[in-house]
Amino acid sequence: MNPTTPALQSRLPKVGTTIFTVMSALATERGAVNLGQGFPDFEGDPRLVDAVTGAMKGGLNQYPPMTGVPALREAIAKKVEAIYGHRYDANTEITITAGATQAILTAILAIVHPGDEVIVLEPCYDSYVPNIELAGGVVVRVPLTPGTFRPDFSKIAAAITPKTRAILINSPHNPSGMVWTKEEMLQLQALLDPTDILVISDEVYEHMVFDGQQHESAARFPALAARSFIVSSFGKTYHVTGWKVGYVAAPAPLTAEFRKVHQFNVFTVNTPVQHGLANFMADPRPYLDLPAFYQRKRDLFREGLKKTKFRMLPGQGTYFQCVDISAVSDLNEADFCKWLTTEIGVAAIPLSAFYGNGFDQKVVRFCFAKKDETLKTALERLARL
Repeated sequence: MNPTTPALQSRLPKVGTTIFTVMSALATERGAVNLGQGFPDFEGDPRLVDAVTGAMKGGLNQYPPMTGVPALREAIAKKVEAIYGHRYDANTEITITAGATQAILTAILAIVHPGDEVIVLEPCYDSYVPNIELAGGVVVRVPLTPGTFRPDFSKIAAAITPKTRAILINSPHNPSGMVWTKEEMLQLQALLDPTDILVISDEVYEHMVFDGQQHESAARFPALAARSFIVSSFGKTYHVTGWKVGYVAAPAPLTAEFRKVHQFNVFTVNTPVQHGLANFMADPRPYLDLPAFYQRKRDLFREGLKKTKFRMLPGQGTYFQCVDISAVSDLNEADFCKWLTTEIGVAAIPLSAFYGNGFDQKVVRFCFAKKDETLKTALERLARL
């Protein structure tokens, strides 16, 4: 008699293999240039690696405080104040997390009770919806404006009910590359002012804003900062996505609740990496120079795309470039991405993967966080279109 594994009822019955896994596997199988998944194919600063190595060799390898290494929290507080003008208390308002994805889940688990409604603006990063569902919350999807991906405040206002607990915002925006303006942040602040709605502000691409614009962090706006969990990522900023270290800045009462969950789903984060990051942050140039670094790559990639039939959408921030494929193919987005990977040798991601209903607007996303030679190889292949 063969033993059987008991059946269980899935907490996330709609979740299967993600399009990112599918496209990356297909890219590897076909030897395609992978511009699908959002990670660099180049190394971070060797000085950062040396700083972490030095921490390891210096014996900094045991548990740090649950909230994070004090020197790193203080460095973050100084950086946020210098850039955005808001001073967070390093002891009571900043927590080091195991990446931004964990930070978002922890914030949601800390504030969302069963039946609470949470507004998400689609297209959105793929962890938001499952996180809300795991907390027992009700996902309320509000579309960003197709084509421009700007927030539609009439639609956001219409989605607010007495059950609305929080809204998730993301700027610079993955997948579209759209960047919220000061006016839009002020509109959000005014809309939420008479409510008790909390904000989870996903700002992992904060240092990738181009053409002289500035990133409008929720920290810049006092009434938003008072109700916001602000999430950022060292992996994105320092080209070390595999290290999975980020942070959350939030007012002390929100941080206290956040840390109750953080303590029991992560407890604490990699000690030598935290010390290495604290040491490296003494020099602000790496993050201050990041907009110019990625704008040059964006411009190189966009210049090459001009030789194709793709219609480029605005690329204001992040390391993603979206294109309209209408003049290139009659296929839907997902099938086009599979065809492009298989036949042309370049992997992309369909924007429909970022919508709950699979909304197909004939737009796909490329990642240009790649070596110049990688981008040039991809562009040579795409030119055949």
